[in-house]
Amino acid sequence: MPASVPLLIFDGDCAFCTSSAEFLRSRADRRGRYAVEPWQRVDLSAFGLTEAECVEAAQFVTADGTVHAGHRAIAQALRHGSPAWRPLGRLITAPGIDGVARWVYAWVSEHRHQLPGGTPACALPPTASRD
Repeated sequence: MPASVPLLIFDGDCAFCTSSAEFLRSRADRRGRYAVEPWQRVDLSAFGLTEAECVEAAQFVTADGTVHAGHRAIAQALRHGSPAWRPLGRLITAPGIDGVARWVYAWVSEHRHQLPGGTPACALPPTASRD
């Protein structure tokens, strides 16, 4: 389902994620070119998303309804933001950098409870793939 405006969806139960989303809202997109909402306030089924997907990674839904997850969601948020941030959004998904950005995002996601602003509530639930 297309969004009326692009939408960045993050885990509102995670202080690190909330701080990161607020940084994007206040620095990379001061003019409100896209909405920023915690998944807990979004009708996820309208975008074909699940709670598990949104706990695992940030999601960015473009106006045409395309969903990007993880580092690609952050790249899209930067690409849709202020012109000064758009090159960084393109760089994150550039050949040769995309894989590194995917790894960095995964590492940050796994350790978000240990990063500045993180709390024990930020820790991802254990899964078989993380054991």
